[in-house]
Amino acid sequence: MTFGLWDGALLLLVSLQATALAYVRHAKWKALLLSLPVPFTLGALAVGLPVNTTHVAALNLLLGYTHAVRLLHDGFRLPILPSIVLSASGYCGAGVLLRPVLPQSSLAFWLTCLVTLLVALAARALSAHFPEEGERRHLPPWIKFPIVASVILSLIVMKKFLQEFMALFPMVGVVASYESRRNLGLLCRAMPDFLLAMVPMMAAVRLVQPRLGLGAALALGWLIFLPSLWPMFHDFRAAPEVPQGTETP
Repeated sequence: MTFGLWDGALLLLVSLQATALAYVRHAKWKALLLSLPVPFTLGALAVGLPVNTTHVAALNLLLGYTHAVRLLHDGFRLPILPSIVLSASGYCGAGVLLRPVLPQSSLAFWLTCLVTLLVALAARALSAHFPEEGERRHLPPWIKFPIVASVILSLIVMKKFLQEFMALFPMVGVVASYESRRNLGLLCRAMPDFLLAMVPMMAAVRLVQPRLGLGAALALGWLIFLPSLWPMFHDFRAAPEVPQGTETP
């Protein structure tokens, strides 16, 4: 496996994002930090392929991953680590199977955008508000960071098999699921808002990348993505909080 400049940036910055997430107390701000498309941006640059149907389809798998972790952990009372491993494995398996068969025409891209928006709107309408339990981590960052970086590195190794799906693999989501294991419902509530912000970003990148190149197109996409997170801020104001917090490793 070749390890390029963007792979190194992906490893460093996504590891920093995931580590920072561990030390944010409130789950609503964990969800906001999780929503920043740093892994998608650097993952797309690391893979080097234009934004296409596969990237948009991966958003639906990401939504499925988040709900699968909650279903296994909160519904079936499975410990959080097996819940994450099983859900991430499901993402990988679905990505490997779907990638060769997804059409890459312009029509397929825009239809996938439409379907993804409808899925996100339906998921948002059906999701409930969940009380938030604050948490803090007392494990020192110089111990937490190498652990997180090793997880991210193992995911970068899978780039060859996942290709475009790797850009949306829940790299930070794996860490967020563990760190927010008492607030998985709130993460699920935030995920449709993330999809509703990501689809316009991907559409913009798709339109301008032939003229500006992938890097400049992604920068423009960020300018479209950030204002699109307003529904998540609105949800955060409505979400009840549990004031007392706990400290866990």
